[in-house]
Amino acid sequence: MLTYDQFFPFLGTVILLTLSPGPDNMLVLSLGMAKGRLRGMAFGLGCALGTLSHTLLAVIGVSALIAASPLAFTALKVCGGLYLAWLGFGALRSRGGGKVGGVEGVVESPRALMMKGAIAAAINPKVALFFLSFLPQFVVPAHGHVTLQTALLGLTFAVQAAVLFGLLGFFSGSVGAWLNRKPKAGVWLDRAAGIIFIGLGLRLIIAR
Repeated sequence: MLTYDQFFPFLGTVILLTLSPGPDNMLVLSLGMAKGRLRGMAFGLGCALGTLSHTLLAVIGVSALIAASPLAFTALKVCGGLYLAWLGFGALRSRGGGKVGGVEGVVESPRALMMKGAIAAAINPKVALFFLSFLPQFVVPAHGHVTLQTALLGLTFAVQAAVLFGLLGFFSGSVGAWLNRKPKAGVWLDRAAGIIFIGLGLRLIIAR
């Protein structure tokens, strides 16, 4: 099982990541504003469910690395730390997620949009790379049950994403209008996420 020292830092980090303006949450907001809150919520739920496929890949990959070589697992964590630091510097340079606009095209059913969100997240190579780099940073082999730890971390990510995307879709009109009035809010969310990722990445690189 996960300890408090693992779970709460992980949860806080992924919540901030999910709230930082990006393609997924901006599309959830746009769909909610243009097509109705139900469709925005459905697409967001699909995006969250799609991450479970990357959790499965991370579970298989991390478990195999630890079984093969603790040194290989350490190398993965160092490479993951460098990747997180790179993401952090990118977030610091970001100018925010931009304005939330309307979504053109035919009106799809909530079920179709949920499937579209799930497929988009499942086949996104950037999401796969993020999961393979990010989840192992919170796995502690000394605690045992590495496969379970990785699976619980991935499930935590999916659940919090489903909740937050659902809220974004439900309150899409109000949230979208607020972001359009205050574009600097997205910038500061990016800055906060960038600092956390850089700090986490550097800590993992220098840790023994």
